[in-house]
Amino acid sequence: MDIEDLTYRINGCAMKVHNVLGNGFQEVIYQRCLAIELEKAGIKFKREVEQEIFYDGTIVGKRRADFVVEELITVELKACVNLENHHLAQAKNYVVAYNFNIGLLINFGATSLQFKKIYNPAINKYRAGLK
Repeated sequence: MDIEDLTYRINGCAMKVHNVLGNGFQEVIYQRCLAIELEKAGIKFKREVEQEIFYDGTIVGKRRADFVVEELITVELKACVNLENHHLAQAKNYVVAYNFNIGLLINFGATSLQFKKIYNPAINKYRAGLK
C-alpha cells in the first residue's frame, strides 16, 4: 500500500471519530474508537507498541507509540486544546526510535481535528532541509 494513501485513510478514520465524538474526551477514548475505525477500514495496526530507547548503546528506557500502522507509520494521539512543540518533538522521537519514514500526530482535543505528518530527519534529509 502506498504510504500517502495510507496516511489519507488513517486521517479519514480519525475524522470519522472526531465527527461522532467531537472534542472533550480523554485520549484513551479516542484511541479505542480509532482502533475500531482502522479495523473497519481493513488497516492493519498494533496498539501501545513498546520500543526500547538507547543512549550510547545502553537501554535507558522504553516508550510506547499509540499505534504502529501497517509496520510503516507511527501514530501518536493527543486530546488537548492545541498541539504544542513538545507534542511534535514526541512524535518525531517515535518516528526516529522506530526507524520509520513518517509518523502522524493527531489531536482530537481541538474543535477541529488537527493532523500533522512528521518526517524522520535521518531518512528524509532533503524533505527536512538537511542536505
